[in-house]
Amino acid sequence: MGIDLKIAWRNIWRNRRRSILTILAIAFACLLLVFMLSFQLGSYADMIRFSLRIHTGHLQIKADGYQKDKDIRKVVSDPGAVAEILQAQPGVADYTFRANAFSLLSSHDRTYGVMVSGIDPQREARVTTIKHVIRQGAYLSGGDNNEAIIGNLLAENLKVGAGDEMVLLGQARDGSVAASMLTVTGIFSSGQTDMDRSVALITLDTFDRLYFMRGAVHEVVAVCPALGDVKPAQAAVQKALDGLKTRRHLRVWNWQELIPGLLQGIKIDFFSGIIFYMIMVIVVAFSILNTFLMAVFERTREFGVLLALGVTHGRLTRLLLLESSFLCAVGMVAGITGGALITLYFQQNGIHISGASEILKSYGLPEVLRPRLSWVTIISGPAVVFAVTFLTALYPALRARKLKPAAAMHAA
Repeated sequence: MGIDLKIAWRNIWRNRRRSILTILAIAFACLLLVFMLSFQLGSYADMIRFSLRIHTGHLQIKADGYQKDKDIRKVVSDPGAVAEILQAQPGVADYTFRANAFSLLSSHDRTYGVMVSGIDPQREARVTTIKHVIRQGAYLSGGDNNEAIIGNLLAENLKVGAGDEMVLLGQARDGSVAASMLTVTGIFSSGQTDMDRSVALITLDTFDRLYFMRGAVHEVVAVCPALGDVKPAQAAVQKALDGLKTRRHLRVWNWQELIPGLLQGIKIDFFSGIIFYMIMVIVVAFSILNTFLMAVFERTREFGVLLALGVTHGRLTRLLLLESSFLCAVGMVAGITGGALITLYFQQNGIHISGASEILKSYGLPEVLRPRLSWVTIISGPAVVFAVTFLTALYPALRARKLKPAAAMHAA
């Protein structure tokens, strides 16, 4: 086997130019796959993280049926007991409480139906990034003070700014009228159109008084240290909640169940990328096929002499497959090294996409995108290239098995 390795290595350099071009094609494919997969998966991680940190969180605990119809009477009646469970879970980093109600908000000129959410300003700032996307005015100060912050699109529709007043009118939990005058203290721009157009945030204390909640909430929102902690934390919290003696069953929802469109969009984009990558790999495969078909045709007389001297068809096939493996291995090492170095550079420095901030924000992405190098992105793409290259080289190698010594030696 040792002599076969030496012969195969020598043979790939007999036509140096063709071999170098083939190696470069393989290296470019591997480099592009490593970088693009790292960039694609890194952007997905950023998209999920930024989208969830704006408002949704990784987990939400709600009364059974509330997710479907948003009935104000379906509440988490004892949020303190739920908080104790979350505090005992190592897979939960932090949590906050929210109460929600559909209501009307009116300015001097216009009236719009919105989702009014009561939040704990301090806890909300630890769980979501809403405090950091205030574009005008200030964040909620806390307490029962009739303050409100609204989205920039809602502010445009109502024609109000920071310091202006709005009238709130809705229905409380007990069926009475919830009405008050609210002062706009801040205007946020989350980048999520639905939220910026139809959400108003007030303090949880103000919400409790206006909507007669008596300490109950509608959602307990929790975040986990990493996406991998979500499913185990969900199962553990649900098990603990099932042991609570509450009037209504509580269910834990994960982010995939809360916003399935985000995951579906990622899957569509990922499979679109896979189609592009497969086309590129096929192009490389044809390059390899051409190289080895030419090698078989050019060396037919040589193969005939080798067969006449007693070299078996199996050994000849093995030599050709070793040559293809050497070509692919050199190209893969070069491509993986180059792709990893480029990815690490942009992972540290980021890719600045100027002029596209609004588009990126609408998808929950920052202006600076960073690829994420991992063993998956390093191995998966080049592994496919190697497999396709090896399978492509089988055809000319098997073709050599059919050669007859006498006919091969007299080939033109």
